[in-house]
Amino acid sequence: MPESGGPVRALAHRDDRVTSRSLTEDALDIARRHAGHNALITVDAEGALREAWRADRRRAGRGPLHGVPVVVKDNIHVAGMPNTAGTPALADFVPRADAPVVSRLRAAGALVLGKTNLHELCMGVSGAESAAGAVRNAWAPDRLAGGSSAGTAVLVALGLPAGLGTDTGGSIRIPAALNGVCGLRPSLGRYPTDGVTPLSATRDTVGPIARTVADLAVLDSVLAGEPIGSVRGRPASVLRLGVPAEVTSGPCDRETLAAFDHALGRLRAVGVTVVDVGQLGLDGIERRVGLPITAFEARHGLTGYLQTYLPSLTLEGLVAAIAGPQVRRFFRTHVVPGSPGAVAQADYRAAITLGRARLLGQYRRVFRAHRLDALVFPSTPRQAPPVGSGGPAGGDGWAAFEVFTRHTAAGSLIGLPGLTLPIPAPAGGLPVGLALDGPPGGDRLLLDIGRLLEDILAPLAAAG
Repeated sequence: MPESGGPVRALAHRDDRVTSRSLTEDALDIARRHAGHNALITVDAEGALREAWRADRRRAGRGPLHGVPVVVKDNIHVAGMPNTAGTPALADFVPRADAPVVSRLRAAGALVLGKTNLHELCMGVSGAESAAGAVRNAWAPDRLAGGSSAGTAVLVALGLPAGLGTDTGGSIRIPAALNGVCGLRPSLGRYPTDGVTPLSATRDTVGPIARTVADLAVLDSVLAGEPIGSVRGRPASVLRLGVPAEVTSGPCDRETLAAFDHALGRLRAVGVTVVDVGQLGLDGIERRVGLPITAFEARHGLTGYLQTYLPSLTLEGLVAAIAGPQVRRFFRTHVVPGSPGAVAQADYRAAITLGRARLLGQYRRVFRAHRLDALVFPSTPRQAPPVGSGGPAGGDGWAAFEVFTRHTAAGSLIGLPGLTLPIPAPAGGLPVGLALDGPPGGDRLLLDIGRLLEDILAPLAAAG
């Protein structure tokens, strides 16, 4: 079970008497003691301690993340550190410059402790396929961590202050939920995505993972380049949340449904209005709309990325070296030009102009008809499955893949902000995530709602 308490975990309410040196030493100690979770690919202990020493001597110009050690998913460029994206062909690629999101963290005072393990090339939701080996769940090492931002979620759950992940169809929210922490997928375009190994240009976004929604709000302001603002309070009695019918008709396990129902009961008891909004059309959405968009954009995005950063490496060469069998199968079947399932431009355009447009129209109608502030559902329909169980494998393991992206894929396809916060199962055990989708551009409103729900459900989580 992850550790709890301590100033290393607080961003929104930091104890300024705690030095950056002690925060960084604590974070490095956590990483060392939990090395068996395989959450880190690269650690820069010497550089982080040097930056911490400098931070403790800096008096002027302190930013909101002054001296805070963070970790960064290994598909986001950090100058001087390898950017492997979890795949063999990129093992020796060392970017010369930070991605803009990393530059914004540093400008706010943060220091980068290291790069985190991930599902290879971000094409999977288990965290089990990576050239660096599988990532283990923070609560139970015999369980999957979720993905693709597996390492970041695990390290935050184990006690690090915060980290960056990326989310295409659920890759922040799924591992955050399975490891009992908070994660934010911002509205598409809210943060810059330059200097990130791409998967899908119209779906990819960087996002923060932290232990509380208040901490996510601090990170969101930094990453969006906005002034730091507190999350606004609001009464529960004015909040309206919609529950899609697919939650109860879909493949949710008993523990997840029990935790979700318990949480909704608590929200209703304090005055939150929870309404059934009917079917949203989530069934098969990743296969019908997400796959053609992701596969087509991966082919073009990765080709351009390699031409920019590694011109001697072709897409075919990258794919030939892929370590994970499910990931390799997906790329060989759907991404490589001339492959049997390669997505034609006409099919891609149909998915963009018809499939995605219809989905956005459906969401708009539901929000308007029910006067919703957000949609609410379990972040994942099931808790973390055992390692080696054939769980959410990704690639062409579509049955499991679609189960674990069932509640996260649709919002990502239409660029909505999405948030997950933990609600452990009523009888204890593995974490369950409560997810919220907000209206386009409603990131700060969504964080406001998340903070309220966190306050309401905190006693429930503690009791669990």
